[in-house]
Order: sequence, then C-alpha cells, then structure tokens
Amino acid sequence: MTASQVASVSLTALAQQTREAARKLAVLPTDARNRAIEAIAQALEASAPEILAANQGDCEAALAEGLAKPLYGRLKLDASKLQGAIAGVRDVGKLPDPVGKVEIHRELDDGLVMQRVACPVGVLGVIFESRPDALVQIATLAIKSGNGVILKGGKEAVRSCTALTKAIHNGLTQAGVDPAVVRLLTTREETLELLQLDQYVDLIIPRGSNSFVRFVQENTRIPVLGHADGICHLYVDKAADIQKAVAIAIDAKVGYPSACNAIETLLVHQAIAPDFLPEVAQALQAKQVELRGDESSRKVIDIAAATEADWSTEYSDLILSIKVVDSLDEAIAHINTYGSRHTEAVVTQDDTTAATFVAQVDAAGVFQNCSTRFADGFRYGFGAEVGISTQKMPPRGPVGLEGLVTYKYQIKGDGHIVATYSGANAKPFTHQDL
Repeated sequence: MTASQVASVSLTALAQQTREAARKLAVLPTDARNRAIEAIAQALEASAPEILAANQGDCEAALAEGLAKPLYGRLKLDASKLQGAIAGVRDVGKLPDPVGKVEIHRELDDGLVMQRVACPVGVLGVIFESRPDALVQIATLAIKSGNGVILKGGKEAVRSCTALTKAIHNGLTQAGVDPAVVRLLTTREETLELLQLDQYVDLIIPRGSNSFVRFVQENTRIPVLGHADGICHLYVDKAADIQKAVAIAIDAKVGYPSACNAIETLLVHQAIAPDFLPEVAQALQAKQVELRGDESSRKVIDIAAATEADWSTEYSDLILSIKVVDSLDEAIAHINTYGSRHTEAVVTQDDTTAATFVAQVDAAGVFQNCSTRFADGFRYGFGAEVGISTQKMPPRGPVGLEGLVTYKYQIKGDGHIVATYSGANAKPFTHQDL
C-alpha cells in the first residue's frame, strides 16, 4: 500500500469516527450539549497561556515568511481576542436549541399526523484561513446544533489551531462527549482527501477567495456553502447627512480593514460630492487610509487614480477606492456589477431612495444609514457564525445555528394506507394545522 493510500484510509477512518460521534451527539438533550459548551469555555480559559504562546509562534513564523498584512491581522490572537472568543462560546450556549424544533405540525387525517422537525446536518467540513478564533466559533456552533465538524485551518495557523483543538477536546472529554466530534486537519493533502469523503461529510463550508471557493466546488460531490470575497460598498446619496456618512465610512473601512464586511469602494452622488469628499477624505487620510479615485472624484480631492481593477479588488487593508456616480441607478448598477453579494449600505435621509436601494441591490445584507461592519453573526444575535454565505440559496449571510440544521418529515399513523385516499370513493384529507 502506498503512503497516499495509507493517508487516505487513515482519514477515511477518522471521518467515520467523527460521523459516529456526531450521531451520538445529535441525540443528546439540550442540557448535555450546553454543559459540553461550558466545559469548552472553561478548558479554553485554563489553556489560555498555551494557546497564546502557540499563536505567538505562528505570528513570528508568519512575519519571517512575509505573510500578507491582512492575513497577519486575522492570524493574531491576543488575550483580549481570546477572551472575546470564549465569551462567544458561552453566548452560543445560551441560544435556543434548534434541534428538535417542530416547524410544521399537521393532521393529514384523523389519527394520521405529520411533523416537520429540525435535525442536525451531520458532519461539516469547514476550510478557513488565518483566523484561529474562527475555529472556536465553528466548533461551538457545531456542538450546539448536534453536528460533527472536520476543520482545516491555514498552514500559517497550525500551532494556534492545534492548541485550541486540544483545549476543546479536553472540555468535551470532561463533559462526557466523544472528542471525535471535532476533528482538525493540518495539511493541504488532507484538504483534498476531505473533499472526496462524500460518504461521511454532509456539507463543505469554504471560507476564502472566489477562486478558492470555485476550486472546492469543482473538486467535490459534497454540497458546498460558499463564503467568497467581501467586496462591500457604501453609497452616499445626495440626500445623505454628511456627518453620519463620514462616521459610517470611517467605521466601515478603518475599524477592522481585513474583515470581509469592511468596505472596499465608496460611491458618492455627484450632487453631494463637492461637500462630502473633502471632509471624508481628510478623515480617512488621518487614519492612514490610501485613497484611489475615478476622474470625477479627483477633480474634487487630490488622490491617486483608480484603475478598472480597483472596482473588483478586496483590499482587506487601509485602501479605499472612490467613485462619483450621477444617480442612484448608477450606484446600484455598479454594486451589482462589482459587488460580491456580501453586504452593501446606503446613507440617505430619503426613504424612497433607501427602499429602492434595498430592493434592487443583490446582496445578503443591505443596510441603510449604518456601517457594513454590522454584518456579523455575533452582532445579529446568532452567538457566532461558521461563515457568511454569499450565495443566493439559503442560508444566506451570517450562518449561525439555523444554517446548520436541516429537517425531516415524520408521520405517525395507525394502519393508514394511501389507497384509502385514492379512487372513486377516496376519502378526503383534513389537512388541519395543529
């Protein structure tokens, strides 16, 4: 047997173990899964020194290898960020249990009752880069929703992810849950093997670039929930409050520029551009934001020229492209052409303009008079998220617990047969919701 065959057999066996562990997790009562989540939070707290030291090792190696600035920002896990992740674990534990929720309860006929009941998806395969805290969010959401999860982080975060997984396994063991429900992969070869495990993995969630998501989709038979680029826009309408618009632009660009919900392009109506652009440019440049503009914006402010490529670039850095538009329609057309269907926002005091923008912009999140940075599972009250889906089919946007359950139809009868309800003397259904 070749080395690759050994690796394949080994990963297949591990995935089978995760599937079996997930089946047992799925039937645990809510209290038992919540206890496991609290045990994970305590284990992460106890292991904080080891986790932070591992992350420091990853960061030092990343700097030596010249990791891109946006990825380095996502990689770094300091004490504050770790505490935030642990708080997120406990927040998930407080959320209502989605498993077992009766979505439809209907009498088909006397003694014949149908229910549609929420149930776990099964085993998730989640591939992400740089952000080790994402591992904590994903694992916790999986456990709460009764799913097993096989995680693959980026090579730059191997030490961090290994330390976090060890702590999670300790917590699960203390709670009496098979730690095989959370599995960590560390090599690219394992990623390729994972994509072939359609017998044991029910859903793949890739978090990365459009090209990476397409690669995953083209190399697996497993359903894929795509989380691609975050090319987000802020449109400042002619009826905008300039002070609000400036504050929103700063927040949406500067707060966390490497986040996928940060804006990459600022669209400005030509009627407000002479007043707004000098003020927003000064505020952004004071925050070290590099500005690139089209010809119209450069007539108002002295900035570098934008190219066609800028409109379709996710900078994930302190860089912002600016374009002046003649109308709301032009702004919407630009967004629908270059946006990634992630999150888009309009600043306007005109409700008709806002309603048109919200209705016609094609994105998972469409906001009025607020920052795109609100596009986040925690901020939505989901506790955390496994990713933000930019596809049109649900789940869309931040995917929390509700996106990690499917449903099954359960029917209970008493000797009922279909023949009773067909033919010349067919008995009618009652179809009464209970």
